[in-house]
Amino acid sequence: MKKLLVMCICLACAFVAMAQDPVSFTVQQKQVKPTEVDVVFTGKIAPGWHVYSTGLPDDGPISATLTTESAEGAQPAGKLVPQGKEISEFDQLFGMKLRYFENKVTFVQKYKVTGKTYHIKGYLEYGACNDQNCMPPTQVEFDYKGNGPAEAKEEPADAKKDEKAADETPEAKTDSATTAPPLPFVADSLATDSSAVAGSNTLWQPVTAELAAMNGDEGTHNRSLLYIFLMGLLGGLLALFTPCVWPIIPMTVSFFLKRAKDDKQKGIKDALTYGISIVIIYLALGLIITAVFGASALNALATNAVFNLFFCLLLVVFALSFFGWFELTLPASWTNKVDSKASSTSGLISIFLMAFTLALVSFSCTGPIIGFLLVDFATSGNFWGPAIGMLGFALALAAPFTLFALFPTWLKSAPKSGSWMNIIKVSLGFIELAFALKFFSVADLAYGWRLLDREVFLCLWIVIFGALGLYLIGKLKFQSDWEGGDMSKPMPVVCIMLGLVSLAFALYMVPGLWGAPCKAVSAFAPPMYTQDFNLNTKEVRPAYTDYEEGMAAARAAGKPVMVDFTGFGCVNCRKMEAAVWTDPNVADRLTKDYVLISLFVDDKTPLPQQMKVTESDGTQRTLRTVGDKWSYLQRHKFGFNAQPFYVLLDNDGRPLAPSFVYKEDIGAYMDFLNKGLESYRK
Repeated sequence: MKKLLVMCICLACAFVAMAQDPVSFTVQQKQVKPTEVDVVFTGKIAPGWHVYSTGLPDDGPISATLTTESAEGAQPAGKLVPQGKEISEFDQLFGMKLRYFENKVTFVQKYKVTGKTYHIKGYLEYGACNDQNCMPPTQVEFDYKGNGPAEAKEEPADAKKDEKAADETPEAKTDSATTAPPLPFVADSLATDSSAVAGSNTLWQPVTAELAAMNGDEGTHNRSLLYIFLMGLLGGLLALFTPCVWPIIPMTVSFFLKRAKDDKQKGIKDALTYGISIVIIYLALGLIITAVFGASALNALATNAVFNLFFCLLLVVFALSFFGWFELTLPASWTNKVDSKASSTSGLISIFLMAFTLALVSFSCTGPIIGFLLVDFATSGNFWGPAIGMLGFALALAAPFTLFALFPTWLKSAPKSGSWMNIIKVSLGFIELAFALKFFSVADLAYGWRLLDREVFLCLWIVIFGALGLYLIGKLKFQSDWEGGDMSKPMPVVCIMLGLVSLAFALYMVPGLWGAPCKAVSAFAPPMYTQDFNLNTKEVRPAYTDYEEGMAAARAAGKPVMVDFTGFGCVNCRKMEAAVWTDPNVADRLTKDYVLISLFVDDKTPLPQQMKVTESDGTQRTLRTVGDKWSYLQRHKFGFNAQPFYVLLDNDGRPLAPSFVYKEDIGAYMDFLNKGLESYRK
């Protein structure tokens, strides 16, 4: 099982490994013949990301476009041509067919050379997205000179100048004439670089360090690790009360005590060593998972479609095993070999091998639980999640062996193994089947299959938890129940109470079929926009789409600000607005307690004058549009460059709480808004 898990997770890593810059372009010119030049843009796209093709409708995502700012002795010949494996899919959200490229793409623009020499200058603009974020419109500039046909006439310098002035677009004229940016955030001064821009207004002052400290808050980190540890502990306790583990406890403890009946201290010492060995074995499994994953890959796993689809199938197999359809077992030769090795050795190695034998023998019960937990830990986004989770699992599993060895009389009062263990196994099967649907939902959304819309998901969960409730109150039976006990006996009171809770939970989800938010399952169910019939149509609209104007209004009203960095072509931005902003509590908080400013990074409205800025890495960038301005604000002030991106600010432009990115979790979003409001009031 361990080898299988490691191989599967290594395979998943291959799909989610992602470079820091998801898309990188190189540009070169190729002179096909004396009268023809190609400008070739070659892009490498990180796994999970895609770059949109050319010619998409205006109300869709960012198309790849080429702008020629100046062309002396040459002119464009035809349109920008994409090359590569183009994928075409209908997108329900935009209501159109989207075309894009994955892994690599090439764009080619031809130019016809008309003069003895030529000089062409311009830029390619493209849009890129993954399942979580979208990059703002990104530009790749080019500036090439060369020689044309020898027989071409050399144009007089004045003629070239006049031709350029006549042919230039207003945008190109602006670029060539701009030496300073008369933007709203530059106060009574002219500037040509980012440092001057930043220093001109406190609203533009960088807060990257302050925001990073909030996002990396140690208390949040500890709570996350504590949650993972407790989940592992709970999983270990559930595994403990299964038919593969519980009956082994008295036999194992008795073995250690009898082996050292003349020296009880030695028996206790051996039992303690046995418990520690169990911890080491499962902790090692968690450390292997930790070593296999990189810190950046862990977050990507949560939304990787292939990874989620694979583990959906894995959890379905585990659930069917718990239902008793078949038995998951490791090859008998593995167990026999380890057992014989334990018998032929002595000392600590013998005890360790006995613990390893327990891990192999109990695999049919613990394997599905461990598999489910490792999926949850690996997708938690916490680097040490798998190790901490397996530590909690191992401690819960090893504790009884140690405690019963220290206090042997407790064995007499311990519950005897029986049919109640089968009830635990079957109940876990229902839970694993329910969570398998969550993983399938991620893949379904990524590929756009629309097989598991929100109402379909809720229907299946209603059926699953309804069936679990019927099983726990004794109205539904499995073959393993008939084989394992007296069917005339009523279910224990605890089971009946839990069954009623499960039935109540199923009824709670029923209004969700008509658009009720069902907050308890909002983190698991598909987003609201996938629901075909929805009576909840409340929509939130931004009060302002200009940063300075919105900040001034917030100061006058005495309210905090939520800045929403978004885009007209940002798919995940629309998902957040449809799935999270439509929640009544979220909508009330945004409209009543905050001033909402939405800044569209792909807004093509030209700036009054273009400006050149120096990025943090020293590269020069030209800001041509309003969208460029907001994209620069996001990078320069907050150190982030993907959408959606939400940040809460006070009236001086300082952050109030950690930022929030794409996560369709209404509860987490409300916590985000409440924390900012609380900080503002303080």
